[in-house]
Amino acid sequence: MDLLPLRYFRVVARHEHISRAATELRVSQPSLSRTIARLETELGVPLFDRRGRHVRLNRFGATLLRRVERALDELEQGRRELADAAGLAHGSVAVATETLLTLVEPLTGFRNDHPGVDVRLHQSSVDGLLERLRRGEVDLCLMSQPVDDPALESAEVLHEEVLLATPLGHRLATRERIGMGDLDGEPFITTRPGYWQRVLTDRLFAAAGSRPTIVCEADEPGATAYLISSGLGVGLLPATARRFAPHAPLAWLHLDAPDCHRTLTFVWRRDAYVSLAAQEFRAHVTATVRRAAAGDEQAEQRPAVLP
Repeated sequence: MDLLPLRYFRVVARHEHISRAATELRVSQPSLSRTIARLETELGVPLFDRRGRHVRLNRFGATLLRRVERALDELEQGRRELADAAGLAHGSVAVATETLLTLVEPLTGFRNDHPGVDVRLHQSSVDGLLERLRRGEVDLCLMSQPVDDPALESAEVLHEEVLLATPLGHRLATRERIGMGDLDGEPFITTRPGYWQRVLTDRLFAAAGSRPTIVCEADEPGATAYLISSGLGVGLLPATARRFAPHAPLAWLHLDAPDCHRTLTFVWRRDAYVSLAAQEFRAHVTATVRRAAAGDEQAEQRPAVLP
């Protein structure tokens, strides 16, 4: 059996929509439809229930998809093992993360050290990250929320305090520490549900017996600092964000709230082959992020030099 129709079948099964699958595969819709029809003829059963361009996986298709996912995943892992045998110059790594900003600095150094490695990045909420990981679309997830899944392994990259950021002219900007009660009614800038900032925001307010007054929900956690500096509201940001947004005029306050921290973690499948490129990428990012965080902490503790 030819592998190409099976790869096409897997994408159509995931989308349950011919045109969307054709767009992802970069083939024409008629060509994709013919390929699926030939596969059904070869197998002797229909794989989808059809309604125009919309298709729904039937029981035959669901059975085949489970086998196809496993078979193609095994072949991909075999390809990665062979690439490792040829050395890092021919490797590849696919990473999914909630925010790409964290990877900018480490990626620069990794590309300089390993110019031949093909790096692919994906961004989404936690549910999207884990779905890509379980389907074998990515090697690693870099995430800021705990995952309780025995099929996954994880390694901590950084555990850091989360601060409250306010515009410089805000009524709280001159304070060093505040409590959750000081934030009642404050316009809050955060992310959509599913991202770590929103999860932490909702948890802290719930523990204080209140709810946040959300004025902005974003898909890019890295944009939060600039939205806060515009005067739209206040929000939670990790301590390392002070380095990523040096030109955003912000005040940074410690929040007296239980477990107001972020733990940055790499996650990968326990049963999957972790390529040499993925291992090297994980080690490089971890070392770079920790080194930068240590430098930030030393700079914060260094006394100011008066003119």
